[in-house]
Amino acid sequence: MIYLRLQFCTETQKRSLESFSTKSFVELKEIQMKRREFVKTGIAAAVAGTVSAPYIWPRGVMAAPSVKMGILHSLTGTIAIAETSVVDAEMLAVEEINAAGGVRGHQIEAIVEDGASDWPTFAEKARKLIGKDKVAAVQGCYTSASRKAVLPVFEKMKGLLYYPTYYEGLEISPNIMYTAQEATQSSIAATEWLFKEKGETFYMVGSDYIWPRTTIKLSSMTLKRLGGKSLGDTFFPLGHIEWSSAINKIKATKPKVVLNCVVGGSNVAFFKQMKAAGIIDDPNITVLSLAVSEEEVSGIGRENAAGSLTLMGYFQSLDNPANKRFVDGFKAKYGQNRVTGDTLACGYTGVYLWKMACEKADSFAVEDVVAASSELPIEAPEGNVKFHKENHHLWKYARVGEFLPDGQVNMIYESELIEPDPFPKVV
Repeated sequence: MIYLRLQFCTETQKRSLESFSTKSFVELKEIQMKRREFVKTGIAAAVAGTVSAPYIWPRGVMAAPSVKMGILHSLTGTIAIAETSVVDAEMLAVEEINAAGGVRGHQIEAIVEDGASDWPTFAEKARKLIGKDKVAAVQGCYTSASRKAVLPVFEKMKGLLYYPTYYEGLEISPNIMYTAQEATQSSIAATEWLFKEKGETFYMVGSDYIWPRTTIKLSSMTLKRLGGKSLGDTFFPLGHIEWSSAINKIKATKPKVVLNCVVGGSNVAFFKQMKAAGIIDDPNITVLSLAVSEEEVSGIGRENAAGSLTLMGYFQSLDNPANKRFVDGFKAKYGQNRVTGDTLACGYTGVYLWKMACEKADSFAVEDVVAASSELPIEAPEGNVKFHKENHHLWKYARVGEFLPDGQVNMIYESELIEPDPFPKVV
């Protein structure tokens, strides 16, 4: 059914009708005939889907045009295990906001693109979203490699990216808002806690790209500053599934801590083989992951991750009203068996932070939204956080938790809010 609201009378016609007493019957009939013809033409065009602007909405009834938002994540490839659910969380936020009236009276039109776990593809899709689709902002990327690939695109084309993943730091861009943890809030915080609580010797394993390499370098430098020792590190390509060489090195060096910076689908094989080798359950070794949340454990296998640790800013088990709304809404939409996780929560929060900044600025312009984001607070699923005044990062909590047999996390440590410092002094 098509609903077509028309203001049928022009101002000239209104004046004609107001002076009806001076008009002849013939003149009135002509007005009526024109009106009928206009209605027929308008409805026919609407049915054909060709109405561009042949009708006028009554004052106060005009529907605001939608505002476009890009969502750019890997829906296929080795990183899809971590990214597809982030899309679900971001779309949940979009639907909630639209149901509540939208942003500045505009409904959000989400345009979803697949980066396919391929960094050039991410750059290509970013150019399409900004240049062709004219999106006001993009929620997207997961790996630092994908973020680095799109960064020059956003800066050159004056787009705005909300990046929802914990990362290595060492970056500030005028066109990126960082809604997850940088190094002082993740890897450095993890290293300091592990050194104090679990032991002074580390072995570090990671995927072979910028985030794991930089993260492990920063952790090694932090460990050295504290007086600890790195017994070695090993890197393997994304998608790697044979971990026997890394496991043999861990067994040979006997570290107190294994710092895991493996990313994506490789974690399935990594945890399964670490479990089979007895390392996960070894009471003398602590395995802590920096890229594994409750969501990834769903793919890894709960039985394989149980007993290991993770450091994140968010856990599904956090007890606060905002998180309850988020978890309940997520499960209601996607199924009671689904779980949330750190990057999902950051993606969800990022959509709301953009909405709030647009409304504070009363604008969708990138420069206005960025300016309005300075010290912008939000009651998020992770707790009450806010953007830093200058560096585009959020103040964050560092939380350590132990994976339980059901895939959820028992939190064993929580920091105070940590001020973001993307360029930390580690030595």
